[in-house]
Amino acid sequence: MWEHLTAVRDLGRVHDIASILVHYGFGDMVRRLGLGAVVARAGKVLPLSQLSESAALPAPVRVRRALEDMGPTFVKLGQVLATRVDLFPPDWINEFGKLHSQAPAVAYEAIHAQLVEDLGAPPDDVFRTFDTTPLAAASIAQVHRATLKDGRQVVVKVRRPGIRPVIEADLRLLQRAAQMFEAQFPEWRQFQPVGVVKQFRASLMLELDLAAECRHAERIAANFEGHPEIVVPAVHWDFTSERVNVQDYIDGIPVADTAALDAAGVDRKLIARRGARTILKMVLEDGFFHADPHPGNVFVLPDSRIAVIDYGMVGRLSQARREQIVSLLHGLVDHDPERVGDVLMEWTGQSDADEGQLTQDIDAFVERYHGVRLGDLDLAAMLLEVTGLLRTHKLALPSELALLVKVFITLEGLGRKLDPDFDMAREAAPFLRVVMFGRYRPRAVARQGWHVLGDTARFLAALPRDLQRIVRVVRGGKLKVHIDIDHLKEFSAQIDHSANRLTVGVVLAALIVGSSITLTVEGGPTLMGLPVFGLLGFLGAAVAGAWLVYSIWRSGGGR
Repeated sequence: MWEHLTAVRDLGRVHDIASILVHYGFGDMVRRLGLGAVVARAGKVLPLSQLSESAALPAPVRVRRALEDMGPTFVKLGQVLATRVDLFPPDWINEFGKLHSQAPAVAYEAIHAQLVEDLGAPPDDVFRTFDTTPLAAASIAQVHRATLKDGRQVVVKVRRPGIRPVIEADLRLLQRAAQMFEAQFPEWRQFQPVGVVKQFRASLMLELDLAAECRHAERIAANFEGHPEIVVPAVHWDFTSERVNVQDYIDGIPVADTAALDAAGVDRKLIARRGARTILKMVLEDGFFHADPHPGNVFVLPDSRIAVIDYGMVGRLSQARREQIVSLLHGLVDHDPERVGDVLMEWTGQSDADEGQLTQDIDAFVERYHGVRLGDLDLAAMLLEVTGLLRTHKLALPSELALLVKVFITLEGLGRKLDPDFDMAREAAPFLRVVMFGRYRPRAVARQGWHVLGDTARFLAALPRDLQRIVRVVRGGKLKVHIDIDHLKEFSAQIDHSANRLTVGVVLAALIVGSSITLTVEGGPTLMGLPVFGLLGFLGAAVAGAWLVYSIWRSGGGR
């Protein structure tokens, strides 16, 4: 399974990752994934039997520490996993939430040549001032303060030199490991390793493009045109490319610094409401939102304006998804379990759950919210209950909805820190009503009807031609039904492998019997008084027997 990773460029990285996993008590996982054999082919020694004291720690802690030790790509993976509240219980989410992107800064001398290449001139020629000491350093990029020729204060975000090939190698390993996880560890399939890695790859490759972050920022800035209370840093495109971007410097008070806010006379209740409405507008009105609104990315400016920075991670919600959110909430308020169940099943896209038990659990879930007004819902608690219900039934949300749940929970916590009386549902209610009423506006109804009519017309127009093709295939005897079952493929491969071993065993037995008969026949060449052909037969049997034993041992059949 690891044949694509046997290149020299990957083997060293495989050894490092496998060693870290063993260090934290995941030696059995390393063996079952076949990493031990890959490392052995690289000529490395992997002490699978040696476990450190770290192996005694709880599993979530060990996984988090292993991700930290494995480097930037895996730290980013942990941050993505921290958004999957639908897949992991709270103790795992809390540990993943401790992962941060802070990393040692790259020396200015190491990034100078790349900056000259990307800016077209040395930084001292492009900017009036350029601070060679980084303002902050993360796993993918670091930030320097600078001043433009016109005196504007800016930040220059620079991607770490050589980080792209390292991340691409790690992504290759993760993709292969995810495929093997689903094959080798049935109990992990509920965590959707392949799907999570696919989501992670798309997110990380986009984050490597620093110009994409600026495009996200400008899109959100356009959505907030006419809202002077919300500030998005301006982008300076003359100096921005894939490996560097330049944006206005935000000089404000971090929203989590409540002492500084109080000292500045800021109305924290106003900031809590304004911040919540900002994110709610992004999510429910625009369908394009900042997916990482943690306290370090939100600042308070004079006149109680709010600035949001770092648009590397964003989420998108279609109009249909927004309408489903409204349907879910109203299903709770109106005591309609069927509507709630339909939304959850539509979100997960899975039909192999125990629908009878799921229906009972949804009924109990809805019953707890009977009689609660929309404005009185505890939105964060309700979303946590939904994700807990999904985990119980091994169902998973689409990635954009998992991001949304995490954003709402983060926003609720931040709002309550600013204002203990903060009520997320009350702030969300007006936006939810807008989405709900928007479904029934004449223009929206007419547009939906027109789409349905167009789809129906196209289907009816193509129906005679499609039927004619089917009849032609049936008459020609070329109709084929192809059933593809992955488990049968795996079973067939195991049968083939077993048949090969059985054949070798039969040949081995024949060699032993034939050689024994040859030893009893007089005449012919001899070696040390024994017939040469009999000795050759036993030698061949010994080689075949050794291969057979080794093959069984390699496949784990000797356990």
